[in-house]
Amino acid sequence: MTQKLKRKDFVSDQDVRWCPGCGDYAILASVQKHLAESGATPENTVFVSGIGCSSRFPYYMNTYGFHSIHGRAPAIASGLKLANPKLDVWVITGDGDALSIGGNHLLHVLRRNVNLNIILFNNKIYGLTKGQYSPTSTEGTKSPTTPFGSIDYPINPIAFAMGAGGAFVARAIDVDAKGLGAVLKRAQEHDGTSLIEVMQNCPIFNDNVWDKVTDRKTATDHQLVLEDGQPLLFAKGTKGIRLGPELTPEVVEVGEGEGKVALGEILIHRENGSATYHAMLANFCSPEFPEPIGVLKQVPRASYNDLAHAQVAQVVADKGKGDLESLLNSGMTWTVGEDGRPE
Repeated sequence: MTQKLKRKDFVSDQDVRWCPGCGDYAILASVQKHLAESGATPENTVFVSGIGCSSRFPYYMNTYGFHSIHGRAPAIASGLKLANPKLDVWVITGDGDALSIGGNHLLHVLRRNVNLNIILFNNKIYGLTKGQYSPTSTEGTKSPTTPFGSIDYPINPIAFAMGAGGAFVARAIDVDAKGLGAVLKRAQEHDGTSLIEVMQNCPIFNDNVWDKVTDRKTATDHQLVLEDGQPLLFAKGTKGIRLGPELTPEVVEVGEGEGKVALGEILIHRENGSATYHAMLANFCSPEFPEPIGVLKQVPRASYNDLAHAQVAQVVADKGKGDLESLLNSGMTWTVGEDGRPE
């Protein structure tokens, strides 16, 4: 009988070196707890990270891990998963690492649907290099590199993932252990690439950037907690989202009476819905709309791993097992003579 592991079995002997109050601590604890509950084992689990505060993550996990190259973690993780499909592979990245230098790698792992899990820590700032603005920084963000305020239009990680053809796209909050745990479970069960954006607070360089969404006093008005097959309701069920003229989403009061809308007119969340619906949902942003929390999209699709290994197996069945020596000596080959010329 296999002994059931606990969170401590996934905790390494390294001192955790993040700033006091950093949201990374909460994410680390949730991941360790989830792995123990899911039946994962340290010897079959790998964490691959790029560069940034979040990318110290592998040091703190009692599993295999790579602290790899800036932005290239998805490529390294893809190679690992293809070489050993039995491994449970996780990518840890940040908004700068994934969406700036790593944007191209993130795009391709999503469209290929390699069977691995990506956790994208989004604090809307470069924390490791002392607070420069990042690809997700809000317009007007003042930082050492934008002292008069950022004029860049920010990237929406969820919309990016949808546009790249991601089959599983979700969002969670760093300090919401229950919600994050539920999303981690769904992500690990998904056959293909899963991407989870985690709203993470950087108390040093971008404190309270998610305050409206995470503060208990305002959260109910700014969180759209998703449940497949259920209406898009928030603010304790008093508000919802319906399609208005020209298929434009709009926030409405739900109920009976003048100025209110019946529950039947509210949009229903469909994880396996249309691309149009998912694109619309991905672009809900505060303050005009509440921020979607939970699983936005899960679409069944063959994973790159299964397709690649099936293709190799079919070629071997059709043509037989290859011979490397024969391959190297086939086609346009020649022998170099003593005078240095081809014979």
